[in-house]
Amino acid sequence: MMKLDELGEFGFINTLAPAFEHLAAEGMTGIGDDCAILPMNDHEDLLVTTDLLIEDVHFLREAISPLQLGHKALAVSLSDIAGMGGSPIASFMSIAIPLELDVAYLDEVMDGYRTLSEEYQLPLLGGDTTKSMKAIAINVCVLGKCHKDKVRLRSMALPGDVICVTGCLGDSAGGLQLLLDEIPLNNEHKGLLEKHHQPEPRVKEALFLSSFEGVHAMMDISDGIASDLSHILNASGVSAKVCLEDIPLSDELKSISQKNKWDALGLALGGGEDYELLFTVQKDKLTAVQQEFEERFETPLYPIGGIEEGATEIRWMKESREVRMSNKGFTHFESPDVL
Repeated sequence: MMKLDELGEFGFINTLAPAFEHLAAEGMTGIGDDCAILPMNDHEDLLVTTDLLIEDVHFLREAISPLQLGHKALAVSLSDIAGMGGSPIASFMSIAIPLELDVAYLDEVMDGYRTLSEEYQLPLLGGDTTKSMKAIAINVCVLGKCHKDKVRLRSMALPGDVICVTGCLGDSAGGLQLLLDEIPLNNEHKGLLEKHHQPEPRVKEALFLSSFEGVHAMMDISDGIASDLSHILNASGVSAKVCLEDIPLSDELKSISQKNKWDALGLALGGGEDYELLFTVQKDKLTAVQQEFEERFETPLYPIGGIEEGATEIRWMKESREVRMSNKGFTHFESPDVL
């Protein structure tokens, strides 16, 4: 009998999805994108996403502040709404609470959740609470909306498209590595730790990008670009070529990686939890999108490769030569020590 660590997270998802496909009404899109899509009216669709954070799997209570935990619990679901080109409209939270947890801690968790909610004028409309025997567990569901002609799916990539990301990759994984290696922390590490504990969903950036007809497939980067780009390729039936020299790495990650003998590029490709946007854009529209994006957000877009016809695989290039790299990002179930 196959074990979960052999099947893997996405193998498990792929085995259960077909059993429910016949239950979806016309116009519904379910498992396979950042959000489910439900028809809402003649012009808009409803987006639904849910994310679960478990103590000692997704966060360490002693390392993350309760304010940051509340922020992150909501941010990861907002990032899914962004990945589809949508606007968030409401959230629901369910939380399992250890009995010994101080009420003041919970108040701060909700302060962090509320602060990010206020940024998007996002009401918390309900949820559930229960006790936990040991670990904190927080499940957040976010509803969003999207114009029918603006929704961006993983299946929309086309040969000839340029592959882009909205920011530096690997900083969150670097922050996690600091904690796992138990490195004494100082101000030099602040940026990486903030990226890991308090990610900023790219909702406004995604709405801007989805307004361009030349922007095709899009999703958020949660499992590492090696894994997430593979999702786009599998959904679109295309291949990709990625130039490793073009993967954007922050100066902070490069510096700290050099000091601690980490593989900064490996963290960027497979570390996960960047929550930047990964998207493909028609080649002749790239310059216009880059210019307007930088004018609007005062930060560049980063082209890292291209979409091609062929088998659904990533060809990694370094100095114009193909090199072997893992196409594997973060997945659950593969190790008993996930964090």
